[in-house]
Amino acid sequence: MFTRNDGTDKSEGGNGSSVLPTTTVKEPRLDAGMRDHDHYAYRLPKWRNTLRQRLIPIVRLETPYLALLQDTLRSPALDSYFAFTANLGTHTFFMIMLPILFWCGYTSIGRAMVHVLASGVIWSGFIKDMLCLPRPLSPPLHRITMSGSTALEYGFPSTHSTNAVSVAVYAIQMLRTTTETHRPTVHLALQILFYFYAVSIVFGRLYCGMHGFFDVVVGSILGAGLSAIQIIYGNALDAWICQGSYMNPLVATLIILVLVRIHPEPADDCPCFDDSVAFAGVIIGCQIGAWHYAGTGFAWDYPIPSTVPFDLKRIGWLKACLRICMGVGIIFAWRGIMKPALFKILPPIFRVLEHARLDLPRAFFLTASQYKSVPKLRGDDNVIPSASDIPRLLTNLSHPRKRSVSVGPQSAADAYETLAYRNKRRRESISAPEAERPGTPGKPKSPDSKEVHFGYSTNSRFPSSARENVPLGVDLLPTPISSRVHSYEQMMGTGEPVARPVTPPESDANITSDLDRKTDIRGDEEKEDREMFMRLERPRVRYDVEVITKLIVYSGIGWLAVEGNPILFELCGLGMGI
Repeated sequence: MFTRNDGTDKSEGGNGSSVLPTTTVKEPRLDAGMRDHDHYAYRLPKWRNTLRQRLIPIVRLETPYLALLQDTLRSPALDSYFAFTANLGTHTFFMIMLPILFWCGYTSIGRAMVHVLASGVIWSGFIKDMLCLPRPLSPPLHRITMSGSTALEYGFPSTHSTNAVSVAVYAIQMLRTTTETHRPTVHLALQILFYFYAVSIVFGRLYCGMHGFFDVVVGSILGAGLSAIQIIYGNALDAWICQGSYMNPLVATLIILVLVRIHPEPADDCPCFDDSVAFAGVIIGCQIGAWHYAGTGFAWDYPIPSTVPFDLKRIGWLKACLRICMGVGIIFAWRGIMKPALFKILPPIFRVLEHARLDLPRAFFLTASQYKSVPKLRGDDNVIPSASDIPRLLTNLSHPRKRSVSVGPQSAADAYETLAYRNKRRRESISAPEAERPGTPGKPKSPDSKEVHFGYSTNSRFPSSARENVPLGVDLLPTPISSRVHSYEQMMGTGEPVARPVTPPESDANITSDLDRKTDIRGDEEKEDREMFMRLERPRVRYDVEVITKLIVYSGIGWLAVEGNPILFELCGLGMGI
């Protein structure tokens, strides 16, 4: 494994003056000339790379059908709807809603949601970084999203689908098993609502071009499985944590830390590990807080130990709203104070540990000896945004049409997969019999013609300036000798649209290529490949202290949600007066 060093980068999140020049590590270059097979074979253990090679054909097979689905259904209204509703399956949405469940007396539901959602993020991130499977290729797909960081993650499985299905399965099961029967219509409406929520999120990932069928199916199965485990064993786990000795939450904490430690190293700079660490911290804080809160005089023992006392009729709407506002404010204050404080305290400690060879470095993270201080970071947290980012997020949510529709590789994984598919097609073209290749056998090829596949220019590489005003897919429209699905398949691996004659060829006899200029064509392709990597957004600098910082900060958030804030509510007169 290697350590990525972007310390001299002046871009957002980087500060060249904070990195020690004498310890700069040469950054591995994203070499477009390096073929994807070599890239992943070099960076992954053999068994992981072999498994990845077995699954990659599934991603490639379903991509043209996803493009057909998207092209058939797309409209501005649906673009806005699915881009907006995708926010209801994000980490940020759940991290804001979960504490409110605790403060409003739904402790059992809150703990269940913490278990299934955190487990979903951790295990889906684990699988993503272990297999390093890319998202379906763009083009032919358009990617519609309101979150720029989502596309930087691997595609398999879909965490959105895991979260949405786990929530829906648990909620529907709870509604079906409830003893309240005097409002059956409300219960039925709520069940339909949760079904619609899950289907909308899952189908939206396909519509938005962010995931394939394989991603959402496996993600949904994972979410349903985690919910089933919670339904069967959740109450027993709560009782074991809250009614045992301090060893019980300690054992749970150690198990979670082991999962963090064995999280697979990805082949590319993927933010899945950061999200997993954050939710691991939440579970740790919730377990420790629930165990201690159950032993205080502030908690109820029904329906589960450590239940936060709440009765809306006694407290009233005003106090209930003040509790929520105060609790959310304290969480943001905790994050805002502790994060910079830990960034100052931890680096010297990490340097001592590194000198004693007790550090546990991860790829793509700078070690403490490679920087003097951690600069102010922006856009470094995909779970809970900083207070300064809230106005921007609220503006985006209030204007659903402010979505991003992008075409082309957005991450290193996208770029390597684009190269992989392009090389695969080139190898197949070389190995195919002459009679199966485009062009009519035995006929001389015009020296000025381009090689065209069914209205799609494959080997001819036009300068970028000649394609700037060419609409996406204008050269890939179906012709009498190709289906729409095949046309989308021809777009895969291009990275960007290429030009073609306005009038499609009338027959295969007109499909020709210039064999004498293959060397120049290959050189142009290599140049464009490198330009493709240069256009990718550079990942921000990441520091080794961020891992422990996230664990501490989010453990504190979990503790505040289940114990700290509920006790404070009682002391401030916003509780039940226990």
